[in-house]
Order: sequence, then C-alpha cells, then structure tokens
Amino acid sequence: MIDPVFRLVAPPSALAGAPAGWVPELLEQGELALAPDDGGLDAIDAVARALGRPAVAVLRREETHAAGETSVREFASDLALVWIAPSFGDDARAWARDRAPMTLLVEHDGALPESELRRIERFVAILGRQAE
Repeated sequence: MIDPVFRLVAPPSALAGAPAGWVPELLEQGELALAPDDGGLDAIDAVARALGRPAVAVLRREETHAAGETSVREFASDLALVWIAPSFGDDARAWARDRAPMTLLVEHDGALPESELRRIERFVAILGRQAE
C-alpha cells in the first residue's frame, strides 16, 4: 500500500452491513483502526476476515468518552479522517471543524445505511483527487 491519504475510525458494527468489497476498496487509500463496540472480539474478527487480513488495528478503550475521542484525535495525526461513532462531543466537533486536514464525522450507531456509505465514498474520492 502507498502512504495513506486518510485514516478511518469505526466500530465493527458500522462496517458489518457494507457490501462485499466496499471496505477493502475504500482502504486502498486509507488506514483503519477499529473502535471496539458491544460486538467485542467476534465483531473485530469478522471485520479482519472480511478484509482478508490476519490482523487489524484496534483503538484502546478509555475510561471516558472524552478520553476515547482524544485517542481518535491522536490516531488521526496529520491525516484526513473519516470518523464513525454513535455520537460526538462538542470538543470532537470543534476539533473536526477547526483542523487543517479534512475530517468527516459520521454519527450513526450500527450498520451504515446506503446514504452514509455513499457520503463516505464521495469524501474519499475528493481526498484522492487532492492527493494526485
């Protein structure tokens, strides 16, 4: 893989309903870190298998929602970010709005609907064009 253009943070449940091949195609330009959810290791394993990978990155669990958001910001570093989560705090929203790299916040709990999948595709396509 070439250097990633963006990072994707998502709970496994968000990716569970995506069409076959959607996540691997999306990650041709990106890097994934899973944010553990109620599905636990089984859900993480399912994503790894769907990606055809023996291992995937997983964000550490934090004691508070705010600390978890800080971990995502650290993982994003200086790359564009697609961040899928059930909810976002005001600090995360302000950070996403004010940072220089583009950031897409997708607030959704569970498998992403078609409309959100397309929105993420459009965002990644824009990033790809900017990287050319």
